[in-house]
Amino acid sequence: MITSTSNDRVKRVVAYGQKAKARREDGVFIIEGMKMLREAPVLQVSEVYVTERFVDTASEGDKEILWRYGAETVSEEVMNKMADTQTPQGVLAVIRQYPYTLEEVLEGYNQSASGKENAPLLLVLENIQDPGNLGTMLRSGEGAGVTGIILSKGCADIFSPKVIRSTMGSIFRMPFIYVENVSEMVKELGTKGISTYAAHLKGKKSYDEFDYTKPTAFLIGNEGNGLTKETADAASEYVLIPMKGEVESMNAATSAAILTFEASRQRRG
Repeated sequence: MITSTSNDRVKRVVAYGQKAKARREDGVFIIEGMKMLREAPVLQVSEVYVTERFVDTASEGDKEILWRYGAETVSEEVMNKMADTQTPQGVLAVIRQYPYTLEEVLEGYNQSASGKENAPLLLVLENIQDPGNLGTMLRSGEGAGVTGIILSKGCADIFSPKVIRSTMGSIFRMPFIYVENVSEMVKELGTKGISTYAAHLKGKKSYDEFDYTKPTAFLIGNEGNGLTKETADAASEYVLIPMKGEVESMNAATSAAILTFEASRQRRG
């Protein structure tokens, strides 16, 4: 059992949870809880840590998973040190990052539909800062049939513990890539026959007036400032989400869900 918070392995895991640079350099991220571990692709699981308390109450199935990965037992103090949550569940794992390609983002990971339902459905995110928003977009995107997500370098780190928790496992199934220049990527999508729609308050037509059964990408901008003019102008169309009352703008994750589920509805016929 590892009982010292000064242990080198413990320090390294702590760094993965706290520093994007450490995660990037070693190509890993942290997950917590048995549910996430069950969903993690086997080949991506690098290290697993567990407390005696958790093992004592775990089901036989969970114990089998833990021992299959050679789980290392740690003290409660060490688990508290490594975990990002205030009340750790007692299981933590180091996961290898998977480097998706643009082709995988376009084609999707878990799409088994055919015809119009299998056409690319993308989210293009520019400078999304809130980890909860970003994680929610992955989760709702998976539910709506989004094939992949394209992020600007100015977005939050998708591998931060807060984002990972918000995805509820979708991090393992939703292809994504970061790009240097979002507006250039939007133009490239156009050359691939993908219609691009910028969620924008200057839109003249409501979001439900467009046809999303064809290859589609929705552009969602920063929570406070929206899309940059360069990126918005690169889109095929502006789309507006009509709002009543005195609401001036829509939460970024909510906007993404509204648009992608409208596309999902249309594709179901």
